[in-house]
Amino acid sequence: MFNIRQRIHFVNLSLKKQTMKTLSINTSAIAKIFEDMKSQLDGKLEVKSKEYRLEIDNELAKGYISGISVENAISYMEFDIIFHENVSLLYKLHQSGTIHFGYCSKGKIIQNFGANSTNNILGQFQTGIYSNSAKKNTFLSFEKKEHVKISIVTVDVLSVSDKELKSQLKNTFLTNQENCEFSYIGSLNLKIFEKIEHLNTISQKGLVRNLLTNSTIYLILALEIEQHKFDLMNLDSTFNQLNQMEMEAIKDISNFVRNNPEIQYSLKYLSKKSGLSPLKLQEGFKISHNRTVTDFIRNVRVEIAENLIRTSELNISEIVYTIGLTSRSYFSKIFKAKYNCCPKHYQNNLSMSI
Repeated sequence: MFNIRQRIHFVNLSLKKQTMKTLSINTSAIAKIFEDMKSQLDGKLEVKSKEYRLEIDNELAKGYISGISVENAISYMEFDIIFHENVSLLYKLHQSGTIHFGYCSKGKIIQNFGANSTNNILGQFQTGIYSNSAKKNTFLSFEKKEHVKISIVTVDVLSVSDKELKSQLKNTFLTNQENCEFSYIGSLNLKIFEKIEHLNTISQKGLVRNLLTNSTIYLILALEIEQHKFDLMNLDSTFNQLNQMEMEAIKDISNFVRNNPEIQYSLKYLSKKSGLSPLKLQEGFKISHNRTVTDFIRNVRVEIAENLIRTSELNISEIVYTIGLTSRSYFSKIFKAKYNCCPKHYQNNLSMSI
């Protein structure tokens, strides 16, 4: 039996567990969003051109929120953060017609349209697409002490300048928007993960950086729309669908090949190393890279060779050996198929341009 003091303590603990801090986003203007986030999270905000980065390290959270303004109608935000308490991100936009294309690279978040609505869990390597109605708001909830990395492309459809894109978005995601919300959780996708990783490695400055970041964000958006279309076409086909652990294994083995191109790979070797059956391995590479395992290895080797031609003093024969091939003629064939010229000609042109 609890005494009165123990009961009060127990009730207080229960209430504490149920409380959740809410962060509000009341606009689609990214500059104002980061001003509000800074005010609510008490972080250090850095602004460069159209890019924003809010660093947070306090009793509420540790990590960062970054953002890029692509155009007036499209913005990109990335959360790489651990909250120390349960936090809900409330998109409280007065107008309907805004779509959020989310992708979870690490951890998970929960999406809903309010207390009495269904919770939709967006897990690692999954796409989530959300659009609230004129009467309901979108909530994204982060569980405390869980490291979450999520990227969100927000599109104000009514302000999109491209007529074809605007029409496709309206017809797919904004039908009957007065009384109807849209929520979708996609199947696992590593291609989007790779584009987000690429976005974070862009090192150029000024106009070149703007062009590269904008084009990468448009590509991420295109891949998320494509994933939704693919899932609709394959609703009844669950054969060979990979789970999250298997997709993680595909990511790891892909990185292993990139880092060790010189190894003489076989499907049996990669199957044993990844812990996946040959069938799962091929399916995973098809989903992740739109290539067979053999095609992926060949493409990785050619791309590494091209980089070595540009950045090293190695001759062509040395490069062939470095990437794990033995035939220079075969290397020339696959290099020409990708870059439309033989390796030696490519190297000579680079020397002439310096």
